Amino acid sequence: MAIFRVEKNKNYTVMSNYHLRDKNLSLKAKGLLSQILSLPDDWDYTLAGLASINKEKIDAIRTAIQELERFGYLKRSRIRHPDGKLGGAEYVVFEQPQSHTLDFPIQEESNDFLTNPPTSDFPIQVNAILEKTMQLNTDIPIKEKRKKNRFVK
Repeated sequence: MAIFRVEKNKNYTVMSNYHLRDKNLSLKAKGLLSQILSLPDDWDYTLAGLASINKEKIDAIRTAIQELERFGYLKRSRIRHPDGKLGGAEYVVFEQPQSHTLDFPIQEESNDFLTNPPTSDFPIQVNAILEKTMQLNTDIPIKEKRKKNRFVK
């Protein structure tokens, strides 16, 4: 068995192997996280900035970022200016996944946001669960229509 060694004396990155061995992450997400960890702190971490140094387009970068966020390797928050307008996004990147913590206290009396909303300075966006609803077919089956039309003159 051959052993290959790479001399690491310049232009290399030291990072945890944890995300590389995480079977929950796709290869695309592992590669993007490795690349993000290798970039300097002042890098443009926007989707466009990351897409500019990759072959993949913004949509592919976006899905990898969402995957990293879903599994706790990345936390994104929107920056809000004092006048209330939304600014850019702030990214916090972790070498090991972090548990998902809520920015507001959970009120144990009720989960109903209408009668007992959580206290927060900013409105909370709740992701709606969208499902395809089954539609009832009220039309007469085609065979029935053919039978009716055959005898009508």
